[in-house]
Amino acid sequence: MKRRGFLALSAVSALALLSGCGGSDSNTNGMGNGNNGNGANGMGGSQGSTLPSGGIKTKSLPIPALLSGDDRGGVKHYDLSLQKAQHDFFNATKTDTFGINATYLGPTLLMQNGDEVSVNYSNNLGELVTMHGHGMHLPPSMDGTPHQPITAGTTWSARYKVNQKACTNWYHPHTMDKTAEHVYKGLAGLIMIEDAKSKGLDLPKRYGEDDIPLVLQDRFFNNGQLDYNPSRMQVMRGYVGDVFMANGAIDATLDVEAKEIRFRILNGSNSSIYNLGFSDGRSFKQIATDNAFLEAPVSLTRLRLSPAERAEIVVDLSSALNQTIEFRDYQHNKTFFTINVNKTATTTTTLPNSLTTLEKLDPALAVRTRQFTLDGSMGSFQINGKSMDVNRIDESVPLGDIEIWEVTNTMMVDHNFHIHATHFMPIERNGSAANVAANEKGYKDVIFVPANESVKLIVQMKDYADNSVPYMYHCHFLEHEDAGMMGQFVVTS
Repeated sequence: MKRRGFLALSAVSALALLSGCGGSDSNTNGMGNGNNGNGANGMGGSQGSTLPSGGIKTKSLPIPALLSGDDRGGVKHYDLSLQKAQHDFFNATKTDTFGINATYLGPTLLMQNGDEVSVNYSNNLGELVTMHGHGMHLPPSMDGTPHQPITAGTTWSARYKVNQKACTNWYHPHTMDKTAEHVYKGLAGLIMIEDAKSKGLDLPKRYGEDDIPLVLQDRFFNNGQLDYNPSRMQVMRGYVGDVFMANGAIDATLDVEAKEIRFRILNGSNSSIYNLGFSDGRSFKQIATDNAFLEAPVSLTRLRLSPAERAEIVVDLSSALNQTIEFRDYQHNKTFFTINVNKTATTTTTLPNSLTTLEKLDPALAVRTRQFTLDGSMGSFQINGKSMDVNRIDESVPLGDIEIWEVTNTMMVDHNFHIHATHFMPIERNGSAANVAANEKGYKDVIFVPANESVKLIVQMKDYADNSVPYMYHCHFLEHEDAGMMGQFVVTS
């Protein structure tokens, strides 16, 4: 839905948003077990998927191509074509999609800390787009926001030096009022950053074999075509599809060795909160958050991720030879893919007890606290009472200052909060440091803010100042972002 359409919400719909009619869980329209579609959410808009008679195409979990960059004069170039395509989700039906060097999604970009890189986006879509390096620490002119549009038939390059710890980031559109639709059609891909520390750890590192990239999404289909048609209520509460997929495949299978397996997980959905785990209830270790390793692995049986959050986990399957295990979302009772542990290990790893040392900023040294209230009135989403205006600067942040950003969700629907081009650490949830989970005590760039809750973040903008070109902060529930829940800040020298 375009922002102009959302702003025309009726007073009744706006009242439902603010009063939380129907409960506070923004992810209530999952359709039960399996991915056979044909559900209904009872809210108008997309009423549930209708799948083609030929059925879902059975396939192994696709592994995105890995690009290490083409060295041209000491600069690693990544040439990416944004293109219209048709993708094989189903046996006898081609689905119209957008893709990046592919028919759906895009390649994984492998970068080394210290590399000079140029990510070259060629727009062959026939319409304007922008492309954002989510999680990347870079100058605002290279951030890929609405201030760096890529018109049809042109190429725009994000040129910068990689200057951050090993992590898993991603790239996706950031087109004004159309981010949600463009991501829904397939424009997204992962960025893997390695550094000397990550290379020295005894972790699974064989890409596509025991180091598995995962882009998790859900979609509605109408007779085999992607159905992006959110109702007003679906914009408010989240456009959560009833067909779940991993790396652009529905009900895929993954054959692995009986050993430690690493998953680099992106919640690439528009608006879904996933509660991830394995069907046999086995535990696993989270080893990384959005922007760096955790200092030590954290043992879990469930992993909650809101849209755009990333996590790396290691699961030990060394004693699971000849077992079949589903990787599931327990929030919606769906299976993303099935793991067949059907190969003996050809190499082994032993997960270290210590992974890295993180610089922790001292809250006592914070020079100011900024308040960010996520709210809505008269049918629009707002931050601090203002909907997004691309011509307005909302905050000026001095370079190098340590700050506390307190984000409060006053609504009866869930949100999250993303800050561009930096990382932060959560220091409190709902007024207490004790409420920050062990697996959140790392470098993050997206934080989940449930209905009527608050978080405090410690933030420091480093390296790049520009008094005129802004960065963004926003909710990463994409329908909320497109409907106004976004602001802009400049970093001043």
